[in-house]
Amino acid sequence: MPVGPSSAETQGGSLKALVVTVLVSVFMFQLLRTVGLRAFSMASETYMSGSHSAAFVTCPNDTVAKELARGIVEKKLAACVNIVPAITSIYEWQGTIEEDSEVLLMIKTRSTKIPALAEYVRSNHPYEVAEVISLPIDQGNPPYLKWIGEAVPE
Repeated sequence: MPVGPSSAETQGGSLKALVVTVLVSVFMFQLLRTVGLRAFSMASETYMSGSHSAAFVTCPNDTVAKELARGIVEKKLAACVNIVPAITSIYEWQGTIEEDSEVLLMIKTRSTKIPALAEYVRSNHPYEVAEVISLPIDQGNPPYLKWIGEAVPE
């Protein structure tokens, strides 16, 4: 008579070992995923939650756009201003539908700087009513958001 385990017992033991291995792997994956996301969240927390904004300003031409952009960055009202050429704006002004070629500024800054940015644009923009709108940056690349924070003092 054989003394070792039967083949059915061996297969049952292998199946149990496989199930345990799979369960432990799934648990470890979920744990690492949760810890990793929590670490990312904690690392990003300082640079998220609406502490940064993207502002948009339209300009009549490239010359005005470059002058405003340079002044905004020099005065540390923003870390970066992108100039997007050749946009077409269709809008109503004084009861008439207008269509103009414009240039768009995309401005990345701290949310706390938006009032000073708007004041700077109003003071230096040729339009009677300059567009200055902003949207909070809810998420982004943490190193980039950190750079904005470092480039634009509180």
